[in-house]
Amino acid sequence: MTRKPGKSPKSGGLQLGRPVQWPDSPETAKLDRVPNPQQDTNYAVRFTAPEFTSLCPITGQPDFAHLVIDYVPGPWLLESKSLKLYVASFRNHGAFHEDCTVAIGKRIVAEIKPKFLRIGGYWYPRGGIPIDVFWQTGKLPKGMWMPDQGVAPYRGRG
Repeated sequence: MTRKPGKSPKSGGLQLGRPVQWPDSPETAKLDRVPNPQQDTNYAVRFTAPEFTSLCPITGQPDFAHLVIDYVPGPWLLESKSLKLYVASFRNHGAFHEDCTVAIGKRIVAEIKPKFLRIGGYWYPRGGIPIDVFWQTGKLPKGMWMPDQGVAPYRGRG
C-alpha cells in the first residue's frame, strides 16, 4: 500500500527530510532502510553513482568510478539519501578499487537483507589500466529479469 502524497513516515532516526552532517568516513556513515511495502512482489531496484570517488591507499591520488547497484528487495528498501551520503564518505577514504566495490555491496546487504544484490564498479583508468569489479550475493529469484548494467567496457580512444 502506498502512502498519500505529502504524508511521510515518522523519521525514526532517518536522515531523510532533515539536514545532516556529511560523514567523515564509510565507517561513520549511516545507511538507512525503510519497510518495503511490496515485499510480496519480486522487482528490481537500481542505483547508479556515476561520479564515485575514493583515494588510492598508496599514492593518495583520486580514483574515479561509475557504480551500478542492482537489488531485489526483501523486507527493506535502501533509502537513497543515506546511500548518497555513504557513497560520498569514500571521497577521502584510501582503499583499492576491489575493496571499495565489495565493501559497499557487503554493507548494503548487511543493512537491508535483499533477496539478491549485485554491484558493478567500473573504474576509470589511472596508470593506463581500467579495473572493473563485480560482486553479487544470492541468486536472482526465479522468473526475475535483471537488465544489463549498461556500462560499456572502457575503450579509450579506439
